[in-house]
Amino acid sequence: MSIYPPGFEPFETRMLAERLPELFINNFAVYYGQLLAGDDGLIAEGDIEGVDELLDAAKLSTSLHSLGQMAAGRTVMIKLNGGLGTSMGLTAAKSLLVAKNGLTFLDIIARQTIRAGSPLILMNSFATEEESLAVLKNYGDLPGKLPLSFLQHKQPKVLVNDLSPADWPADRELEWCPPGHGDLYIALETSGLLAAMLAHGYEYAFISNADNLGAVLDPSILGYMVANQFPFLMEVADRTVADRKGGHLARRKDGQLILREIAQCPAEDLAAFQNIERYRYFNTNNLWLHLPTVGAILKARDYRLGLPMIRNRKTIDPRDPSSPSVYQLETAMGSAISVFEGAAAIRVPRSRFAPVKKTDDLLAVWSDAYVLTPEYHVVLQAERGGIPPTVELDSTHYRFVGSLDKHFPFGAPSLLNCSSLRVEGEFVFGRGVSVNGDVLFRNLNDDCMPVPAGLIVRDGTWPNGDESKQKETGSIAEVGLV
Repeated sequence: MSIYPPGFEPFETRMLAERLPELFINNFAVYYGQLLAGDDGLIAEGDIEGVDELLDAAKLSTSLHSLGQMAAGRTVMIKLNGGLGTSMGLTAAKSLLVAKNGLTFLDIIARQTIRAGSPLILMNSFATEEESLAVLKNYGDLPGKLPLSFLQHKQPKVLVNDLSPADWPADRELEWCPPGHGDLYIALETSGLLAAMLAHGYEYAFISNADNLGAVLDPSILGYMVANQFPFLMEVADRTVADRKGGHLARRKDGQLILREIAQCPAEDLAAFQNIERYRYFNTNNLWLHLPTVGAILKARDYRLGLPMIRNRKTIDPRDPSSPSVYQLETAMGSAISVFEGAAAIRVPRSRFAPVKKTDDLLAVWSDAYVLTPEYHVVLQAERGGIPPTVELDSTHYRFVGSLDKHFPFGAPSLLNCSSLRVEGEFVFGRGVSVNGDVLFRNLNDDCMPVPAGLIVRDGTWPNGDESKQKETGSIAEVGLV
């Protein structure tokens, strides 16, 4: 008698044909069964409450820093590296983008881990594996004797109309989707990497996104985890209006911490979800794991961790809104906070959450507002007081990395003293442009407008009338040439 839910056989056949491991197929079957049962994966407002106070990482003692330094040799760094950066027009791993000083994200990450003395492991997708490992071949002094990568699984998309496997002969790859980064735990097991880490004496893992260069191994936080024997520790930061749609930390009525993503929020609770005073903290996706506990829980649960399901409705071809609707059944890595008894969260500064999701973010990192330290940490310049510049680029002209190179041929303008930069319309920036305060570049014409080399703009809109007159009168937009 089949252990799988009704209608699962076609999914099993496809997944076996792709040589996907049985443990992963079993897990997917559980979520498919939930879908059949009408489980929408939603977490209602009435079942949870906000989290008021958390320990601040800035207040951790020096003794915890020393304890963390001693534990660094028993800690691995895992980077989620499956993304292609398609939203920025990329067809390769996003981590292969140049981030700072001619170094790619992956170059910087490799050098960080060499400095920290902890092994680096990438969780790759099939699309990022080969190119990423080619980069790491340049770093023969990476610590440890573990494999440099393991692969995220893939799973079938589910047709909304009859809950059968998606069928798209025009492009068979579009019939498949990633299972979300919650796949990390099963992928560690099926790849044999969890067993290898434990066999080599590693006890802890620090996990973060490859596009978040603020996520470096912090000995104080590691020491806090070691001292308190946490099985799972999530780094969270204060929510702002800009974070209101991201996953937030909450607490169940029984006191257990949970993570709720916006796809898990009922429509009628959306206003409460976005209330940053009620839900004060968002998940940075920087997580710390106690590896022996992960292994024990997986075994005790028959390798079905039971992470909350996220039911994402999309079209089978994301570029074609008329293509059939599908469900992608996903899980979030951070949602394991609800599975590990004794799991905790810690408040961290915004500097530990600096992901590059759009070209806006990339231009800011390229600029002099950020500096690459000798330890290969990308940090804000000290004079900025921990506050990054806000960059908003017109998506019509600057959405893709190639267009960013075209419009900023000499690199980013100076944003050292910039509070916010908005660019509306098409410009090409000359060398040595400096943006100070709150500045809007606006071009209402169809032609691309050149921004003169050496231009200095302070608090206002450019262009704003005659440049020489602006300099003479000291108008709102003080514009000058160096």
